[in-house]
Amino acid sequence: MLNYQIRGENIEVTEAIRDHIEKKVSKLGRYFNESPEANVHVNLKVNPDKKAKVEVTIPIPQLVLRAEETHDDLYAAVDLIVDKLERQIRKHKTKVNRKFREKGNVNEFFSTRVNDTAVALEEEEEELNIVRTKRFDLKPMDSEEAVLQMNLLGHSFFIYTDAETDGTHIVYRRRDGKYGLIETN
Repeated sequence: MLNYQIRGENIEVTEAIRDHIEKKVSKLGRYFNESPEANVHVNLKVNPDKKAKVEVTIPIPQLVLRAEETHDDLYAAVDLIVDKLERQIRKHKTKVNRKFREKGNVNEFFSTRVNDTAVALEEEEEELNIVRTKRFDLKPMDSEEAVLQMNLLGHSFFIYTDAETDGTHIVYRRRDGKYGLIETN
């Protein structure tokens, strides 16, 4: 059973918007043997440039589905979100099914009613292969120096050891051009 929590920021959530979201997102239920007990958290935001941003988070047992999309049309953004969530489910289903095949167990979490072609499963399995591994020493520095290093290397993220806390942190470039910091415990 999916419970919807739809919140609007700079937009009024009308009954038509609510119905469209519930109709589209409820289609994801066909991927499961039984309806998952889950809260669907939907954030709608209209930016000053009139672009709609839709974020959907569905925490369910064994998996958290999350996607966000920015589009000129709110309804189109919801459709694109559902496509992203379906890809996430199929990718996870492929991974889980492969583990169950290796162990010889039967997968009871996902439904077999949805026909995935063998080709699609093989393509998604190939996506999960790690093709390169890098090892390097983390240098102690502060977040500003880490951002400078990241920009010098032309990367979108940089991992470093914080000089003050001795913790491993990650700085990254956000889509809006600003920077983010992830701190580990």
